[in-house]
Amino acid sequence: MNPKQKLGLFLAAGLLAFGFAWYLQTQIPSVAPDATFKTIKGESIALADLKGKPVLVTFWATDCPACIEEIPHLISLHQQFSSRDLTIVAVAMDYDPPNHVLAMAEAKQIPYAIALDPTADLAKAFGNVQLTPTSFLINRNGMIVMQKVGAFDLPSLQEQLKNM
Repeated sequence: MNPKQKLGLFLAAGLLAFGFAWYLQTQIPSVAPDATFKTIKGESIALADLKGKPVLVTFWATDCPACIEEIPHLISLHQQFSSRDLTIVAVAMDYDPPNHVLAMAEAKQIPYAIALDPTADLAKAFGNVQLTPTSFLINRNGMIVMQKVGAFDLPSLQEQLKNM
């Protein structure tokens, strides 16, 4: 085997290992982090206090087109499932200016909780979130049962929530 073939084989094996690790991270339920969200309304929401309730945590930014497109879906989920104890927390990325987040929340009349993450501690707690939107569905037992990078599929998420 020549050096180019060895390099190609090495890179393919590395990509395969990375892909498998990513798949496991996103497909196997894991315990939600011990996180507390500070909302733009000054409230604190601790995940530990929400045990027994489903929680949807979504990381977003005001300059992210897919995030903005998801807002009506999140509002719909809030309206449809808040009576079933669903809590939605949208976490603004650390680089998003708070005044932009406040303006967007007001302009879109967002009814669910919006938290700021100025130190990126929340993003780190959820596996070092870098891309938006990234959403996590946490079941009533405090387990992350869905992690989605990119826009989520509304009908699929609705079905999961109906079964919680």
